[in-house]
Amino acid sequence: MPVLTRLIPSPLTVDISRGALDDLAGLLADQRISGSGCLAIAISGGSGQALRERLAPVLPDADWYPVADGTIDSAVKLADDIKGKQRYDAVVGLGGGKIIDVAKYAAARVGLPMVAVATNLAHDGLCSPVATLDNDNGRGSYGVPTPIAVVIDLDVIRQAPDRFVRSGIGDAISNISCVADWELAHEVHGDSIDGLAAAMARQAGEAVLRHPGTIADDAFLKVLAEGLVLTGISMTVAGDSRPASGACHEISHAFDLLFPRRAALHGEQVAVGAAFAMHLRGAREEAALFADVLRRHYLPVLPGDIGFTVDEFVQAVEYAPQTRPGRFTILEHLDLSADQIRDAYADYVKTTISS
Repeated sequence: MPVLTRLIPSPLTVDISRGALDDLAGLLADQRISGSGCLAIAISGGSGQALRERLAPVLPDADWYPVADGTIDSAVKLADDIKGKQRYDAVVGLGGGKIIDVAKYAAARVGLPMVAVATNLAHDGLCSPVATLDNDNGRGSYGVPTPIAVVIDLDVIRQAPDRFVRSGIGDAISNISCVADWELAHEVHGDSIDGLAAAMARQAGEAVLRHPGTIADDAFLKVLAEGLVLTGISMTVAGDSRPASGACHEISHAFDLLFPRRAALHGEQVAVGAAFAMHLRGAREEAALFADVLRRHYLPVLPGDIGFTVDEFVQAVEYAPQTRPGRFTILEHLDLSADQIRDAYADYVKTTISS
């Protein structure tokens, strides 16, 4: 009997540990990513610039490229700057999500492997095959290869603002709601679902949801980092963002588009959306658990916690399906009017938050 398998693109190495950044040069050489040390390193003006001073002595043949923001223009500029210089072995994105997404896009544009070195855990994009970049129409998602290596130094993560780490918690546990939406689309419309991708994303979310620790604990930070990496790989397995993008992400995108100057962090917005989406699908116990865990990690539970009124939340939920045409979630399934959304929200507050 033949043994049938599939090859899954994934990083050559994932190093999540304290002090991981100290041996970046050695790790890249050992994995045959860059024995010469000829690297194009994209950095932010904040954490990236500070780490440049630390790493420059051990990476003397690297060139450093400051990145202004997370726009498509910055990504194209980085790619053009890299093409105009010497031949590099790889592109390194050293910083938060915006820098990593810019580096992913630029590396894909010039045909080089990309190494993600995360300085915070704000969302699951650090290992995903997607670069989310701001453009003239708001924000777009661009398909890119999965990073060839992921390095997460827990000592560096601890230096990031707590809010950015907590944001990653919201993004991770939202997987559970996203997979439920994917299964709903399969049941109602026969959408294809990848069981392996769904299992990876759901278990990554469950591990974070049910872990008793906090961001003060190394054990919890490692589980969170591993969950975000696994979520990114789950999207590669699926060939789609479905394992980690459902109604909660539609609501977050609606916030971004309707209130661009007031939007909160991505993980904060999807956290609010995920708890409400679980309530909409009738999973009341799960919605209550989401709310309890979010509170324990000092994450928002209600729109007011991130600066939005109930009317604005209703507006965002009503608009949300327009952000992902063709995607089927609990929002498209219920097709609620503004008044119905308002009633559902009132019931959510009464049964989930006030209980």
